[in-house]
Amino acid sequence: MIGSLIAMAVCILLSAYFSATETAFSSVNKTRLRSMADKGNRRAALALEVAGEYDKLLSTILIGNNLVNIAVAAIGTVLLVDLLGDMGATVSTISVTIVVLIFGEVTPKSIAKDHSEAFSMFSAPIIRWLIRLLTPVNFLFTQWKRLVSRIFRSRDDAHMTQDELLLLLDEVQQDGAIDQSERELLEKAVTLGDVEAQDILTHRLDLEGVDISASREEIARRFTESRFSRLLVYRGSMDHIVGILCQKDFYTGTGVSDAPLEELMTQPVFVPPTEEADALLQLLRSRKCHVAVVVDEYGGTLGIVTMEDILEELVGEIWDEHDEVEEPFRQTDERTWLVDGGAELDDFARRFGLQVDSDSISLGGWIMEQMKRVPMPGDGFTFQDLTITVTAVADQRIGQVQVRLPETEPASV
Repeated sequence: MIGSLIAMAVCILLSAYFSATETAFSSVNKTRLRSMADKGNRRAALALEVAGEYDKLLSTILIGNNLVNIAVAAIGTVLLVDLLGDMGATVSTISVTIVVLIFGEVTPKSIAKDHSEAFSMFSAPIIRWLIRLLTPVNFLFTQWKRLVSRIFRSRDDAHMTQDELLLLLDEVQQDGAIDQSERELLEKAVTLGDVEAQDILTHRLDLEGVDISASREEIARRFTESRFSRLLVYRGSMDHIVGILCQKDFYTGTGVSDAPLEELMTQPVFVPPTEEADALLQLLRSRKCHVAVVVDEYGGTLGIVTMEDILEELVGEIWDEHDEVEEPFRQTDERTWLVDGGAELDDFARRFGLQVDSDSISLGGWIMEQMKRVPMPGDGFTFQDLTITVTAVADQRIGQVQVRLPETEPASV
């Protein structure tokens, strides 16, 4: 009897081990394990290796768990039938089920869930030895799984959706594997496909270019005045861009290059306004080009998107030594602000706490949408208690806007 009780206790301990191992490896944070392995933790490296063979691991656990659970049930039945007669089988079924559930399933799985990394590293050497021991059986189960998978082939898309990736980022951040800034960068990378070329382009009115028939002196002067490292080359007008001229190709060690302009410039990349930013980035990289020309449905030039524009969607504004830092929002007194007409509408709404429903991207575009015309300096309107007055218009574009806060609003925004 004592021997039977000891055997049952050993089987329950083994059941607890297999249950805890299954939970630990299914919930383990592989990023943490990889980090510890990179620092020289051999147990972490072994656990990571075992987790990479999850099918074999799961087969081994299920085989071991079923064997010990069947064993404890059989031993318990024999023991209690000897003691209680015909009632022993019923009592054994009830008591063994309760004991296995509490001590062989629920309790070890709860503990392993809270200490998944530690238990995975503890269990890894043992379970790897068992995996090797049961290699023939695991092979049979693997072949059976492949057969079943072919018969019941899943029609669902196995790829993660964008929402699932964002939820995964939340979980990874909560686990402490990444901080807030890293999470924001990864989120921007995941959602980069939501950004289109028309959302980040530089409008044609702000472009600098030269006609293909321009003289060397005129091109040099344009490089000097614009301080751009690249100029668009067009034939007749900006609607017929034929190339991109780099400053480093235009100048040589002895001065201006004598080569024909057609040989110095590179072929432009043309994209529609709906081109997604991530696809555009790949296109520019494959073409080894820095600038893409965005064209409308009639082939006219809307603007350009540079590699820098796309990267700024990921990491924020990028400044170099030639950029002039411009602040789109400038407070002039306690309740008055001057805002650049090209400021992003989302930034404007967030700055002043507005609820704005519009397809426009810029503040100037939204104002024209509200007024249903191109305004003149001095024109204005009231929106959600803000007094908005156009102060500058150039080339049919709103250059600057004055925003006046109501008297009841706090002084700072």
